[in-house]
Amino acid sequence: MPEAKKTKSVRTTVIPSSTFKTTTFVMHIRTPLQKEYLTEKALLPSVLERGTKHFPSREIIQAALEEMYGAHLTADAVKKGEHHILSFKLEVANEKFLKETVPLTERAVQMLASIAFYPNLNEKGAFPDLIVDEEKRNHAQKLAGVKDDKMRFANKRLAEIMCEGEPYALPVLGYEQQLEAITGESLAKAHESLLKDSVVDLYVVGDVNEQEISRYADQYMKFSSRPLAPIRSAFKKPDEVREVKESDEVSQAKLHIGFRTPVVFGDKNYFALQVFNSLFGGAPHSKLFTNVREKESLAYYAASRVESHKGLVIVMAGIETTQYDKALSIILQQLEDIKNGTFSDEDVSKSKAVLRNQLLETMDSPRGRVELEYHGTLIGENWNADNWITEIEKVQAADVKAAAASLELDTIYFLHGKG
Repeated sequence: MPEAKKTKSVRTTVIPSSTFKTTTFVMHIRTPLQKEYLTEKALLPSVLERGTKHFPSREIIQAALEEMYGAHLTADAVKKGEHHILSFKLEVANEKFLKETVPLTERAVQMLASIAFYPNLNEKGAFPDLIVDEEKRNHAQKLAGVKDDKMRFANKRLAEIMCEGEPYALPVLGYEQQLEAITGESLAKAHESLLKDSVVDLYVVGDVNEQEISRYADQYMKFSSRPLAPIRSAFKKPDEVREVKESDEVSQAKLHIGFRTPVVFGDKNYFALQVFNSLFGGAPHSKLFTNVREKESLAYYAASRVESHKGLVIVMAGIETTQYDKALSIILQQLEDIKNGTFSDEDVSKSKAVLRNQLLETMDSPRGRVELEYHGTLIGENWNADNWITEIEKVQAADVKAAAASLELDTIYFLHGKG
């Protein structure tokens, strides 16, 4: 099992692998999900990619990547539970497979450090207005894209309504109103705050030397940070079921349902919850897919997912507006059937097999393996991706039934067409 090493300010985890001819670097910069600087944090990845102190423009960054044998860099902002995470991913050729002697591993750490910690600020200590304005326009398009994608919009509204007053309700991309007010100066302050209040994790997947990685991280990734305790969402039992209906320009109505559960990653029942979700709506053989979509022809899509670090199970269905009552009733009945044990051992075996195949596929990707192991980092534990499959295999029918029994219906959100 790879063990994280604490450098002077960065937690580094090397995942040895001789499978790939590339080395993948993934840097996660994590802060609590909160309204202050929310939109600035969401905007920062794209602005930081536009230039650094050492690579002052996008063109220079791109040229440096080309010199690194076509290295590939991406950056984005995500939320996991009540964590706000800026992610930078860099994939480079492994220097062991090159004819020339090129220090690609060191250069990769240098570039990631430069992008994250050494921004291209002007003489006033601010991000250049031209770049900020351009990226604000691009970010406004992302926000509009969420509004236009009605499935994503319904998910966003469900989270806002269901978790009102909780950090999870905050949208990962921030708010249009906040975006308009951002300047080069305010974004520089947000970046300074980010580095003071964040925990940085660097994962490296490939055939590399662990001591060498730690030395490079110590050398190039120097910044002041404070300890950030793992964030564990408290279970909030619903006082009553909320039912919210809203109208919009939609051709297909969206019925999204939120359940709460005290089970989150790290709990002994977590993997039973995953098997339950596969049986409920997370796989092609699931009850939602089979009964709601195929048998009753009530939904264009019907699926469920688990929010591992918040304790939520979300059902998503695209239906005709007139089928609301019937679809809702049948969806809720599928949950009751699992709670009552109305499923076979073969159903459990199928669900475990689907999860196993999904996990193996995820582990075949360096970035996927990092994401599996990062779940452990978020709760302050070392977790090997291989352990996921081991734990899934232990789940029995009684565990699935218990996982289903932990769900509490919280919010029903229905987005339908106008008129």
